[in-house]
Amino acid sequence: MNIKNTLETLLKDGFILVFNQDKLDVVKTAEALIKAGVNNMEVTCRIKKPLEKLSRLRKELPDFATGSASLIDSPRLLELYNKAHPNDPLPSLDQAAEAGACYLVSAINFSDTGFEKYAGKIPMIPGCGSATEIVSQFSKGANLCKVFPAKQLGGPAFIKAIDPAIHKTISLVPTGGTNTDNIPDYIDAGVLVMGGSFSMIEKNTMKKIVDEQDYGLLAKELKKIKELIDKLRADKYPGIDFASASVEQISKATGRIFNTN
Repeated sequence: MNIKNTLETLLKDGFILVFNQDKLDVVKTAEALIKAGVNNMEVTCRIKKPLEKLSRLRKELPDFATGSASLIDSPRLLELYNKAHPNDPLPSLDQAAEAGACYLVSAINFSDTGFEKYAGKIPMIPGCGSATEIVSQFSKGANLCKVFPAKQLGGPAFIKAIDPAIHKTISLVPTGGTNTDNIPDYIDAGVLVMGGSFSMIEKNTMKKIVDEQDYGLLAKELKKIKELIDKLRADKYPGIDFASASVEQISKATGRIFNTN
């Protein structure tokens, strides 16, 4: 996958599932997503052996856009953390890219070195907590900017407050506390893609999925989220078919710039 292919997948899906559940099989989860109409997932480094899971996905489902998330683009912090956790170290950006990550996601800003290496080659989605960080990271090459933790920052109200001030040009990806109740407000605020974890699924249903390893039920629940996003985006942007549109067409229809040139 090249950078445009991956971005088109993310924009088509409108949703990035955060894989943060060690009790689920990563490939079977991806297959449930595919059944739900979603063709990407980020593997967070907060689970055990994230690079092994990422590599397995890339090998078994090569057309599935697998991202690497919760990356920490800080050599010093990585050094200190990995000394304390030698049996399950945090990967660097380089290691995630070498393992085949289709896109890179962080809870924090990416470094200048990270942008120099990967901007324009692999989609980069840095974590941002202010308008200044969003514009700064975008200016260095970010394709989308993750608003994290979205709930604590103010949820849809935060997006509505800062988006006009940055002229509605940068595509923001709220992550943290997203759910079916606030998805309509996020899309109304101009969000095209949002991140979310298994907490978006009702607790008892999720417990059943995990306990019984019921990936059919997982696909059913994920499909509800996908269908909601599709309907709301279609209502807001009636002139664009996200399922088939190119990055350029989506940019023209929405006013968002994705740093692909």
